[in-house]
Amino acid sequence: MNPTEAPVGTEEATDTGTDQTAEAPTWAAKCGSHFIGGQWREPVSSDVIEVINAVTEEVMGTVPAGTAVDVDFAVEAARAALPGWKALPVQDRAGFCTLIGHGLQDRAEEIAGLISQELGTPVTEGMLIQAALPAIDFTSMEHLIEEMPWEQTIGNSKVVREPLGVVGAITPWNYPIHQIAAKVAPAITAGCTVVLKPSEMTPLAAYLLMEVIESVGLPGGVVNMVCGTGPVVGEAIASHPGIDMVSFTGSTRAGVRVSELAAASVKPVTVELGGKSANVILDDADFEAAVVNGIQKCFINGGQTCSALTRMVVPRESLPVVEAVAAAAIEQIKVGDPTDPETEIGPMSSAAQRDRVRGYIEKGVEEGAKLVAGGSETPEGLETGFFVRPTVFSEVTREMTIAQEE
Repeated sequence: MNPTEAPVGTEEATDTGTDQTAEAPTWAAKCGSHFIGGQWREPVSSDVIEVINAVTEEVMGTVPAGTAVDVDFAVEAARAALPGWKALPVQDRAGFCTLIGHGLQDRAEEIAGLISQELGTPVTEGMLIQAALPAIDFTSMEHLIEEMPWEQTIGNSKVVREPLGVVGAITPWNYPIHQIAAKVAPAITAGCTVVLKPSEMTPLAAYLLMEVIESVGLPGGVVNMVCGTGPVVGEAIASHPGIDMVSFTGSTRAGVRVSELAAASVKPVTVELGGKSANVILDDADFEAAVVNGIQKCFINGGQTCSALTRMVVPRESLPVVEAVAAAAIEQIKVGDPTDPETEIGPMSSAAQRDRVRGYIEKGVEEGAKLVAGGSETPEGLETGFFVRPTVFSEVTREMTIAQEE
């Protein structure tokens, strides 16, 4: 099949669920299974993981608690699909990515609505980042392959870039589809096949993505998904001898563990871990504009972004002005229901994340930082849901916990 031509039934598949007030979305019925070899496969274990709504604190779904045996099945499917997939012309592989991207574009409102509940991203922001970015990840492949030197002569040597093999992808909760797309799209375009473990905290959006992948007719086994926890499914992927490379995004602690496990089979590992990004504002800047812009960049996705500009470095003599502008900017941020188009910050992703952030705020106060705005108290009127007040500290020294940890 020419991958630039949608298979029969794609229109129906990509249009389902856009009216969220109607019947349950089609992907919801598949959440009891893993996606392996192009099929929705029953899990080995009957154990499940509850997915908690970040707004209501109620269970909004369950997914399988996968096992190492489930990972074995997924690796077997990925290895079986590898020869045929890498033999396909790269233009055709990228063409499938374009179809997937278009399928995501068709369901952008559904994606933003789902992630607003599963993660807490406001729908207005969710349309721009949670829905749009993964579509771009996939559709950009057809352009990027034209820039990649697949064969290159260097001196008297010829370098030929070939698919590495089966890629294990372990993704975090803060960008439930974008982080998957950023790994899967280039991997399959390069001719690799994938075994994916989405975050157990926000796995439902991954089911929507798998449904789109299924709808475009991607050959079975090219992309496989096993849900589960990091200590079980994640570690099984990292240590599996049938996986040729691991791509991991998450905490430093988990990244170290993945690297340790992968080392036993001498497979390459790429890790994207925590960040504490600095926003340096120099003395010739328009402080009001720069500080307001910095506040906005800090609180993208509720601040749950590794590259969020969480440290603002300013000239000492300008500190009083910066504090005043920052406090006023925080005061203008609307925290609340993520389905409200006016909301700028929704809840944190989970009770654990809320408590962790509040703990850092309390730690900042304890260690002597100056609280400029916000605090660890529950935002007024938002007692239900994992809400945290947007907070700014000043006079933070390098040794303080909030200066060192994400």
